[in-house]
Amino acid sequence: MPQLDTTPWFITILSMLITLFILFQISISKFSFPSDPSSKPQTDYTKPNPWELKWTKIYLPHSLPQH
Repeated sequence: MPQLDTTPWFITILSMLITLFILFQISISKFSFPSDPSSKPQTDYTKPNPWELKWTKIYLPHSLPQH
């Protein structure tokens, strides 16, 4: 029974890994990432909630008048 020749496996696996690394780097370089967020000034904008603008009262079932 002939034995399997495994001598080219190392070169094949190594070249595959290098190719995958290069392809991955190319695919990542196509994305544009935002700049450093700490360099942007922070603005505090608070939108008022609708329940803060008017008076509301929650009526519980036990606080309703008896019929």
